[in-house]
Amino acid sequence: MRLALFGKKVDRTNIESLMLFINKLSEYKHVELCYNANFYNMLLQFEKNIPHGTFFTDQNDLPKDITLFLSLGGDGTFLESLTLVQDRQIPIAGINFGRLGFLTTACVSGENTWIDSLLKGDYSVEDRTLITLEGAGAEENLYPYALNEITIQRSAPSMLEIDVAINGQKLPKYWADGIVIATATGSTAYSLSIGAPVVMPGSSVLIIAPIAPHNLNVRPLIVPDDSVIEISYTGRTPGAILTLDNRYIDVESGKKIKIMKGKFPLKTVSVNNNFIAALNQKLLWGEDKRNMQ
Repeated sequence: MRLALFGKKVDRTNIESLMLFINKLSEYKHVELCYNANFYNMLLQFEKNIPHGTFFTDQNDLPKDITLFLSLGGDGTFLESLTLVQDRQIPIAGINFGRLGFLTTACVSGENTWIDSLLKGDYSVEDRTLITLEGAGAEENLYPYALNEITIQRSAPSMLEIDVAINGQKLPKYWADGIVIATATGSTAYSLSIGAPVVMPGSSVLIIAPIAPHNLNVRPLIVPDDSVIEISYTGRTPGAILTLDNRYIDVESGKKIKIMKGKFPLKTVSVNNNFIAALNQKLLWGEDKRNMQ
């Protein structure tokens, strides 16, 4: 079993738990470690005795025989893992060394019996819908897939006038600070913060939600995930920001962007993963004295 290890942050708050996890992995004779080179160099700043392994720098030299890709951090690290795995269909396991997160559910603490299950292959793999885009030259500068959401949002004080069409059928114009197109997975990310509904991860839907709409009768809309969504905007001041998860570029006014379901899913490893339990834990869902009996 060959494991790729990727992380974006190493400091005094997480180095102990990171090394506990990596040392645990190295105890298994059938496991070979392959470190992201930048991550390994960050580890070296705090720890010199790091278990032996090989290295990769980006998606181009990620070995073909990787069994699992381990994302060690928070949800931001997990989202960047997509740009490294891309369409390789390598399952990604999110191990939480960050803060609040729905993508990274397993934590290193206590007996860590889930690590044994993971290395024995005792886990399930879930397919998560990706969304992709065409137009505005975005695909030339960014990997054109997102797991959580694609957004257009203002980069100046003036609001945007946003035109949206679903399968060629136009919606009323959005007057807002921006718009979010989210997957079911992304319903607990940016989409949640602007009042859109929480959606079970396996649901075959997309969410269209305005950011700070200037007309209060505009509500988030749920559409089938095989919909083709076309978006363009105008504004008093030129320029807006187009984001794919945690990556972004500038996009010009009037450019039409087409958003649709990706041609392949992202495979995620379910480790200690219970979505309802995560809602209770991370959102304090239902916290009320009347429920504490």
